[in-house]
Parts: sequence; structure tokens; C-alpha cells
Amino acid sequence: MKTAKKAIIIFAIIAGIFGFSQYASASQIGVTIAKNELLEKNGSESTYNMQLEFNNPSLLVLTAGKTDFIISVEDEKIGDGVLEPFILPAMSKALVDGVYKSDKKYSDDKNAPVVKISGVTKYDVLFTSLDVPFVYYPTEDQAREFIQQN
Repeated sequence: MKTAKKAIIIFAIIAGIFGFSQYASASQIGVTIAKNELLEKNGSESTYNMQLEFNNPSLLVLTAGKTDFIISVEDEKIGDGVLEPFILPAMSKALVDGVYKSDKKYSDDKNAPVVKISGVTKYDVLFTSLDVPFVYYPTEDQAREFIQQN
């Protein structure tokens, strides 16, 4: 009976360490922009399709629901949108489509703008869910595309 208790305790410790390490890995999910294109311009409002690439460094398959995100330039919100639900395979990447609307223009031809895409994705994992915030700063070339389109 004592060996069974020891085995259960050892299993629980190993499962806890594995679970925490995978949680820490899932918190490090990377995001990059794969594509950004204008879909429609209606008066002062523009609708865009954006494709983000999520990189999952964990051993867990993550299922994400709809994700709201905000695009800001120099800390001023220029648009917001929604990413479609997706599955992020373990130790892999996934391309995710999202649509956002922008009704503001930003113009500063002299300086490269600081563009930020941020949001929180809710991942369902086994018996729990994780809210993983993401913040992505596009490269200067990608940032110029956002500004020129807006």
C-alpha cells in the first residue's frame, strides 16, 4: 500500500511540473503578420483582411475561440477586429484570418510609426482555459503598409 501512495505522489508531482512547464510555454506563443489587404472602403471606414501566424512552442494542442484585437499607431487606436476561432497544433504554426475596421487616418511621413497589434486569446486546454495576451509590433515595412492603407 505504501508503494502505491508513493507512486501516486510521484505521478502527481511529475504531472504538476509538466503542466506548469506547458502553461509557461503556451504563454510564449508568438505572433507575426502574414498578410494584410484592403477589402472595402466605405466613406471614412475601411475594412481589412489580416492573416496572423501563431507559433505554439508548447506540447499542447490549443483550441482558441474568437479573439478580439486592437491596432494602434503611436498609442492611438486606429482599428479593431476579430480573429476567427482556430486550433493551434503542438510545436507548430497556424495561419489565422481576421477582419478589422479602421475609421482613422494616421499621417507622419517623416518618422517610422510604432504600430502595435494587441489582444487576448482564450485557449481551451484539457480541463481548463488560458487567457494569453499577445502584443505584436510589426516591422517598419509592415507598419508603413498599415499607415499607407489607412
